[in-house]
Amino acid sequence: MVEFVVPEPEYDRYSNRQLAAVPLALLALALLVLAGWYLMTGAPVTPGIEFTGGTEIQIATDASQTEVRQSLDFQDSVQPVAGSNEYVVATQSTDTDAIRSQAESAGYEVVSIQTRSASFGADAQGLALRGIAVAFVGMSILIFVLFRSFVPSIAVVLSAFSDIIIPLALMNLFGIKLSLGSVAALLMLIGYSVDSDILLNNHILRRRGSFYESTYRAMQTGVTMTVTSISAMTVMYIVSSLFKIPLLPDLAIVLVFGLVVDLMNTYMMNLSLLRWYKFEGVNR
Repeated sequence: MVEFVVPEPEYDRYSNRQLAAVPLALLALALLVLAGWYLMTGAPVTPGIEFTGGTEIQIATDASQTEVRQSLDFQDSVQPVAGSNEYVVATQSTDTDAIRSQAESAGYEVVSIQTRSASFGADAQGLALRGIAVAFVGMSILIFVLFRSFVPSIAVVLSAFSDIIIPLALMNLFGIKLSLGSVAALLMLIGYSVDSDILLNNHILRRRGSFYESTYRAMQTGVTMTVTSISAMTVMYIVSSLFKIPLLPDLAIVLVFGLVVDLMNTYMMNLSLLRWYKFEGVNR
């Protein structure tokens, strides 16, 4: 693995409140975005067809993607199929007869049509949300068992929570719907977040050296791993978007959001709580 040159930050210039202010402010803003989205739409994040039910119709045409969008009133999204003249058109409507009729009237050849019921979509959405909740709760229990101290444990849990909430808010702002790819990314973010936070906690609490020396050693490894992952996910997003590979673009971009947020949460919010615990909380 390529090791990045990580400059040693002057953390002693900033108070714990100053370090934690930015991550906590962004977390609060993200929660407001999700709450506002819920009030407007009935869901904190706009669900995709996998979770709402609907229809996917695959058509063959020499028309452009823009022309297909303009000619089909029912479409919610139009995605080209790589290496062919075909498009996959998704809609939340389940009236397959009307959908087929409109596509054929527009001069398109219908290659296939698939319908997913709303009840199946609701079940899938519930299962995905339960999966994320169970993973988060299981991670929290494991962290408390591992460190057996409230402040270091809550620092990891709070960082992981923020690593999920802020990307969810960004998904709304960038128009990214909740899909199987984005759900997979959120689950992976729990693991990424815990990995970087445990690395920092172990260096500070369980290894020799001063607080800032331990922090810098943890950053040399942690920042290298996270920046490498961000670079890899950025390449994945670009390639999968160009070749129209299903699921991967959503997975990659949500991971990029979360990993960037994780750098901030780990080395500002988590660090401020650990420094308070190390120099003030333990001695009280």
